[in-house]
Formats: sequence, structure tokens, C-alpha cells
Amino acid sequence: MKKNNFEPFAFEPSLDRAIDKLGFKHPTEIQSKVIPAILKGESVIGQSRTGSGKTHAYLLPLFNHIDNNKREVQFVITAPTRELATQIYNEVRTIIDYAEKEGTWVAKLLVGGTDKQKMAEKLKTPPHIIVGTPGRILDIVKDEAISIYSATSFVIDEADLMLDLGFIEEVDQLLIRSQKDIQLMVFSATIPQRLQHFFKKYLENPLYVKIDEHFSPETMEHRLIARKHRNEADIIFDISKAIQPYLAIVFTNGKKQANELAESLLERGLDVGLIHGGLTPRERKRVLKDIQNLRYQYVVATDLAARGIDIKGVSHVINAQIPKEEEFYIHRVGRTARAGMEGTAISIYHESDLPLVEKLEQKGLSFTYTEVKDGEWKEAKPWNERHLRTKTTTNIEKEAWKQVRKAKKVKPGYKKKMKKQQESIKRKLSKRTKFKK
Repeated sequence: MKKNNFEPFAFEPSLDRAIDKLGFKHPTEIQSKVIPAILKGESVIGQSRTGSGKTHAYLLPLFNHIDNNKREVQFVITAPTRELATQIYNEVRTIIDYAEKEGTWVAKLLVGGTDKQKMAEKLKTPPHIIVGTPGRILDIVKDEAISIYSATSFVIDEADLMLDLGFIEEVDQLLIRSQKDIQLMVFSATIPQRLQHFFKKYLENPLYVKIDEHFSPETMEHRLIARKHRNEADIIFDISKAIQPYLAIVFTNGKKQANELAESLLERGLDVGLIHGGLTPRERKRVLKDIQNLRYQYVVATDLAARGIDIKGVSHVINAQIPKEEEFYIHRVGRTARAGMEGTAISIYHESDLPLVEKLEQKGLSFTYTEVKDGEWKEAKPWNERHLRTKTTTNIEKEAWKQVRKAKKVKPGYKKKMKKQQESIKRKLSKRTKFKK
């Protein structure tokens, strides 16, 4: 009896069991397009939004290729942060468990913050799969505790963040120590131009799959709230009265803003966690554990921190400040409305943010201008509508002054007479403008 739509891939029976236990019914679009190529051993570049199923797009076909008769490193999976590497490793462990291959398929996690000597001891019998950060894997390889030359496939996950954090050099060093014809898989939500040089060096005619038909999930709504002269913490506190988030991520444009906002929201009585690149690895680990244990309803975060982790169950994304680039907006809102779930993105905006909003609208996003009053959402007029109205009024005033007859002789009260004349002309021009409309 057919249980899922992964059957055309002809995975081995144990992997089909794992897919059923994972609850996957249909492959996502990125999975449908890259899995056949990966199964054939082709190199791929997969670009699709956060939450589109990229991790299982490479994990499932890789597991299908494991050779149980060879106890050597067969696959290397790299991620830019220890949190993301740990999350991928947890997915690997889940598949092994669900496939009932404990002891048959072996995986190891190599990240910083762990004892290198103990790690080297555990690697005396090589695992089939290595998951880790490029820096730590490179350290272990340089110490000759393990060789990755036997690996047939190499994954670079979150390639754009890998580039931003400066880890592409370590990836380069690892690939130098790999087979020349290794199957390379690069996955990312965005592919910056700066990665092209790296691609040319290592990829020969790769399959390039870009999924951008749905710039933002259809199950997501985007709300805009004008900041005006208010405090961001006050606005978010008002928003909290109108929503009941399972978990809301509140984004700021920097660590300083994140610290200040988290403190202000705590003062207002909200359950708030904080995560950014300035925290120590120990603090980041503690916060992530607290998030998983649902200790917080709100998590204040910066872009780099949030892109390096995968926080599940996010129902709302709140932009305390709108980012300066479209890509970052997509990364942020991609944290919600995942796997067909609904989600809400709420952004506090200034007049200076409107050009970015217009660009996003041109790409297919639909924004609702709103306000919160007495714990309820109310429709609001967009700032640019008011701006256009003001601009029209100003133009009419200027035109009216042009038509005022200047007095040849200046007499007492001439200014009042000219103003009266200007007001009369302005009324006529306004009526004419309305009639034209």
C-alpha cells in the first residue's frame, strides 16, 4: 500500500520506513528537483527559502548511498554555526533511529566547544557521516585523527552565511583534502555573487535549482505599523495584546538594539529571550535550550544569530526595525509559515523604509497597513498615501500663489488681501483637481 509520494525515488525500504515515521507525505519542490540528481551522483546548487525542506533534500539521497561494507567517511556535511550543525546532526540521528539502523549507519558531530582529544579517540573507527563546522573538521583532519579523502559527497549548508562569517576558506581547505571528483552540494536561501568564484573552482556543470515562484509563503500575512514618534518597545507591547504567539522572534538591526529592546520588553512583563553573536557559546546554548523548552514567548534576535539556527514553532516574526536589504527581510520572515503552517510577519516602519517595502511589493508581497488599539487590529492608512496627499496640497498652494496679482503700491493690510486672494484661487484649483479625478 502506497504511504507517501517518495516512492518514485526508489529509496531502500529502511529509508522509506524513516520517511513514513517523519510524517512526510509529499516531497517539497526543492526535494523533487534535486533528489534525482543527487541519487545519480551529480553536483547540485539548491536555492530556496528557509523552511522549504533543503536539509532532507540532501540527507535522504545520501543515506540511500551508504555502503555498510565500508567503515570509512563517505559523506561530509558542513554548516556555518555549531547550533546549525547540531540541528542537522539531530536530523541525521532521527533518520538512523527511524530507519532502525542504529550501529549500522554511524554519524559523528564535530563542532567547537568539545574536547578535541576525546573526539579523536571516538574517531579511531571512522563514521560513515561527519557533520560539523568547517573549522573544527579541518582541525581534526590536520591532526590526522581522521581522513575525509574517502568521502564521495560533500555538503555546504547555508552557503551565504558561510561566506558572511568568513568560513569559505576553511571549506576550501577541506575540499583540497578531498577527492577531485567529489560530489558537491551547495544549499542556501540566497546565492550571493561573491560565491560564483568558489563555484567556478569546484563545480563543473552542476544542476542549479532555484525555487522562487513563491517569494513568500501564501500562508503568511505581512502587516506594517508606522512607528511615528513612539518607542519600539511600547509598540511591541501593544502588539502583544493583539496576538497570542506560540513563539515570536523579534528582529533588530544590531546587538546594541537587541540588548536594549530585550531589557525594555522584560520591564513590561513579557517572557523574553535574547540571542545574538555577542553571546558566549555557553550562553547561546542555554538560550536555545530554553527556547526548545518553551520558556519564552518572545525571542529578540539579530540577523546573523537567527540565520545560524533553526528555531521551530515560530508563529510570528516582528521586525522592530526593518532590515536595509530585501534578502534579510526574506530570511527573517522565512522563520515562520514553515511546512504549510500559517504565520504572521509584523514590521514597524519609518518613512525611509517605504522604498524597500515597494521593492518587496513588486516581487509579489502584499502588505496590510495596520494599527493596534485596545488590543485589536485596526486598518491604517499607509504613510505614502498621506505623503501624496500633502504633496498635492503643497503643489496647489504654490500654483495659487503664482496666480495672485501683486499690488503695484504697498498699502496697509496688503498681505491679508493677498492671502485672501490666494485662498480663493486655491479653493478653485482644489475643486478642479477633484473634478479631474
